[in-house]
Amino acid sequence: MESLERGEVICQHPDSRCGFAVAAGRATRDALLDAATRVFERVGFLDARVELIAQEAEVSYGTFYRYFESKEDIFRELSTRLFNDVHLREPVAPGRTPAERLIASNRAYYQAYRRNSRMMAIVEQVATFNSDFRELRHQHRAQWIERTAAAISRWQDEGRARAGIDPTMAARAMAAMVDHSLYLWLVQGEDADETKLLDTLDQMCLGALGIDD
Repeated sequence: MESLERGEVICQHPDSRCGFAVAAGRATRDALLDAATRVFERVGFLDARVELIAQEAEVSYGTFYRYFESKEDIFRELSTRLFNDVHLREPVAPGRTPAERLIASNRAYYQAYRRNSRMMAIVEQVATFNSDFRELRHQHRAQWIERTAAAISRWQDEGRARAGIDPTMAARAMAAMVDHSLYLWLVQGEDADETKLLDTLDQMCLGALGIDD
């Protein structure tokens, strides 16, 4: 047998029982991740304990440590999955105008943020006092900024976006505006009309870049 992940093995002989073992290991690992999400959302990061996660997943305390080293370890994986869901989106269909592409990208981000709003709140909180998670947050955000800046630069080269702005600074400013607006609305509970808020954010991004709707 060779190791696949902590708690999982790959059999190198044709025994169907090995396939069941691998599937069971993955199911247990997924159950722990789902349970950890519920625990973190319910009690927050600081009050979450491995014991609570194991109980939520209906597995033994020792079983948790077959798959994860600590609550920080499982939180790191959940954070990475969250950032991938929020920031790594399907490419927009070719042939669309810059305005259509920007709006489609923004709306996909809004939807992903809404899906993950409770965990996003916890991740943002943890990033304020844990340097490792803060760096993880920065890394994923930087990838998002880089992709947005590349698109802006391309539109500038094509004469379809305002030439006098720095693509990276523009991407950072728009990301900050959108992120904070969604945080206040979806996490802090600030009252807002959804359609008006999202339309306004789209129009402000387009206006800042000088892109016609």
